[in-house]
Amino acid sequence: MENQMFSDQSQIGARALFIGQRLDLRSLEQAHRMATSPLVIRAGARGCAVLFRYGVVVLFDMTAMEEVSFLADLRPLLVEPFDEAESEEVELVCDSDNPEGILRAQIHLQSFSIDRLQLVADVLAKSVVLSHYESSLAASFDRIEPLAAALQRGGKGSNQGRELLSHIGDSLMIHGKMVGRVEVQEKPELLWERPELERLYVRLEDEYELHERQVALERKLELISRTAETMLGLVQNRQTLRVEWYIVILIVAEILLTLYELFVRHT
Repeated sequence: MENQMFSDQSQIGARALFIGQRLDLRSLEQAHRMATSPLVIRAGARGCAVLFRYGVVVLFDMTAMEEVSFLADLRPLLVEPFDEAESEEVELVCDSDNPEGILRAQIHLQSFSIDRLQLVADVLAKSVVLSHYESSLAASFDRIEPLAAALQRGGKGSNQGRELLSHIGDSLMIHGKMVGRVEVQEKPELLWERPELERLYVRLEDEYELHERQVALERKLELISRTAETMLGLVQNRQTLRVEWYIVILIVAEILLTLYELFVRHT
């Protein structure tokens, strides 16, 4: 029999927050645990929280004060916490009369069972991570554009080279985090045990456009990386050309000095 939550309610709120680069869950896995993969624990007066190792927490039916207190308790478990957490909110409706999925900007579920909440949390967690990196990449585009313009105007190459290397590193890091940690395109392990919920997951995944956003992000990452590498190559070529000119000038200076010495000896 399914483990039901919020049996006296027909509608609850869900809020996903990307609060840090990583969340150490080892100390929570035995405390107030309701389910695993992903970890579900009780939180607030009658709510619950679903936690992910890649730094996302999804809160169900919690007041603003309960959220603040809960997140403060989690802070010691965070690795590289963000100054401002990316967040997404949605209303969940217990509705046995309509197909499960999104209807009128609300997620309709046949029941508030723990496995359904885990599934919703998985989709919200991936969506909020994608939102975070979409914003990061937009900022990267904004930073690369003036660098390209400065190169066209013949700006200095040394500082620009360091910045371009930083952009390449950031792009590779984002790609590694999305693929290695978050696994946006991977289906949750829960579906192996509850295959009848796959239709709900597919509907939510499609509604939040997880696959399309992942592909778009990868294309942007590739474009940023390729652009930065091309610009870095231009900077390095310019520096190489400058060194070659220095060598030519030194050779000419040495020839002139030698001719001067020969002229002095013969006079």
